[in-house]
This record gives sequence, structure tokens and C-alpha cells, in this order.
Amino acid sequence: MSDEGAPRLDRLWAGWRSTYVSGEEPNPVPSGTGTIFERILQSGLPDEESYVLWRGTHCAALLNAYPYSSGHLMVLPIRAARDLLDLEGPAYRELWDGVRLAVDAIRRAYAPDGVNVGVNLGRAGGASIPDHLHVHCLPRWAGDTTFLTSVAETRMLPETLSQSWRKLRDAWPAGTAGDVSATGETR
Repeated sequence: MSDEGAPRLDRLWAGWRSTYVSGEEPNPVPSGTGTIFERILQSGLPDEESYVLWRGTHCAALLNAYPYSSGHLMVLPIRAARDLLDLEGPAYRELWDGVRLAVDAIRRAYAPDGVNVGVNLGRAGGASIPDHLHVHCLPRWAGDTTFLTSVAETRMLPETLSQSWRKLRDAWPAGTAGDVSATGETR
């Protein structure tokens, strides 16, 4: 019997969701002291494994392990600060310079219809990691909310974190002030 013209079921595969649902970390969190972001940034792991996209003098950018969409990254101070008011001049300026670089990289890598930039200050403000300020930057497209979001509270991500990291790292503006690699060399 031919199945020509018969309805076809498409499959949605999101193998990494089981890790999230079970509460396991997608990648082992480096042990040590400090916030999760400080431990990641000081882990000594290659940037490709820790998903660090950029390291400046005072701030860095890395992928969100539980992204809202592909390309969801965070810009944050290297040393933990709870609030914007806790940052001194150079770190404050570099944080917003990093956000500008992140938006540029997102636009180059994904050509989205728009970009969300946001900060959640304190647990009541929506911060899941309230001890370490971080600015979310993520691409958005017209109509990017699907039935999965509405019905199943699930997001479909069409690429892995490794693919997102490569795409954003390749699109990151090179030669920017404070652009330092994991080895401490200016890129």
C-alpha cells in the first residue's frame, strides 16, 4: 500500500530536555567556591566546552545552559555582583559594551527580526541566579511562539548549544577592546 498523500507525522527531537526535566546539569558544573558563573569562568575548561563566547577585562559572555531560544546568551561581570549598583565605572561600562557586542553577534549569526535584552534583579525580579548579575540577550522572530509554548510549556530549539556557540563565536566582533581569549591573549 502506498503512503503517498497520507498524513505524515513529524518528529520533534529535543534529547537535552530530559537532562533539564530531571534536574541534572547539562554539563558538570565546576566545583569550587563562588557563584556558578565564577566557577565556569575560572574552570580552566576550553571556551568551547564551557560555552564562553567572550572574555573582557571585567566582564564575559556565555551561552545560557537553558536557553529560551537558540543563540540565547548572557553578559555578566567576571566577579559576582548582585546588582547594577554594585558595579564600579570600568566594569559597568564594559558590561554594556559587552551587551552591544552580543547584540551585534546575535544579529550577524541569526539575522533575527528583533533582539531581547533584559536583566532580572533579585529573586522577586525573576533572577534564577540572584547572586550574580547577568544580562540576557537573545534573538527573536515574528511569530516565534509555537503551540508547544502555549500548550506544553516547552520550547523547540533547532540547534545544540555547541552549534550555537560556534555560530556566535564566529560572528563575535573581533578586535574589540578587552577581547581576551581563555589563554589571556588578546584576540
